[in-house]
Amino acid sequence: MRWQGGRRGGNIEDRRGLGPVAVGGVGIGGLVLAAIGYFVFGIDPSTTLSVVNQAGGEAQQQEGVRGTPQDADAQFVDVIETSTSDVWGQVFKASNRSYDPPAGVVIYDRATGTGCGMGQSAMGPFYCPQDRKVYLDLAFWQELSGRFGAQGDAARAYVIAHEIGHHVQNLTGQMDKAKQYGARGQDSGSVRLELQADCYAGVWAARASEASGGQVALDPKDVEDGLRAAAAVGDDTLQKQSQGRVMPDAFTHGTSEQRMRWFRAGVQNGDPASCDTFSASRL
Repeated sequence: MRWQGGRRGGNIEDRRGLGPVAVGGVGIGGLVLAAIGYFVFGIDPSTTLSVVNQAGGEAQQQEGVRGTPQDADAQFVDVIETSTSDVWGQVFKASNRSYDPPAGVVIYDRATGTGCGMGQSAMGPFYCPQDRKVYLDLAFWQELSGRFGAQGDAARAYVIAHEIGHHVQNLTGQMDKAKQYGARGQDSGSVRLELQADCYAGVWAARASEASGGQVALDPKDVEDGLRAAAAVGDDTLQKQSQGRVMPDAFTHGTSEQRMRWFRAGVQNGDPASCDTFSASRL
C-alpha cells in the first residue's frame, strides 16, 4: 500500500503515557466503554452504553499532544485519517455539503477517558459519537496481525477507515436511524450500522488515490488484505474463536461474509449511495 508520501493533517491527539482520570466513580476496570465503533468482541453497544450512562458517563482525560507524531506507526494513522477527510470532503462537496472531520484521532495506551466513558485497549479501536473522536491503542496492530491473521498496512487502514465511517454516519444521521430500528421493534440496527461502515471503508479505498493525487493508493492485493481484515472480525468468526459455536441472535457487526461483501461493494462502486444497508432486504 502506498502512503508514505501522503499528506499529514495533524488531527492526532497523542495520549500515550498519560493515565486516565475517572469522573463520577468510573474507574479503569469499572466499566466497558459503549461506543458505536466497538470493533472486536461483539457486545451490543446499546447494552453497554446504558451501563456507561448509569455508571457516570463521561470520563475526563488529560489532554494529549496534538499534531503530527514522529513515530512511523502514528504517522501512518495521521496519513490515513487525512486521506479519509480528503475523500469524504469531496463526497460531501458533491452533494453541496461541508464535511466536518472528526474532532481528532486519539492514540493512547491501556485506558483513556472519552465522551462515552472509560475506554480500554482490550476493546480495540472505536468511535465515540459524543465527542466525535476515534480512539486507537496502537498495540491493536499486533492483535490484528497475530490473533486475527490480518496483516499489512491495508488491513490497518481498513480499521481506521471503518471507524471514520462511523463518524460519517454520525454526521448524516445514520446512527439515529439505527436507534429507530430498535425503537420500532425491528433488528437493533447495529449490524446494519457496522456493515455500512465497512462499505464506507471500501468507498474510501476506491477514492483514496484520486483524492490524494496518487500519494495514498491501494492496489488489488491491498484490497484483498482489507477483505481479510473484514473477514477476521466477523461475528461468526469471533464467536467460533471465543465460544466454539455461532449464535446469530447475538450478532452485532455481521458475519465475515457480510463484512467482506459490503466492503467490496464500497470498493467496486466508490459511491456511498451503494452502502444503504438500512434499505437492503439482504444483508
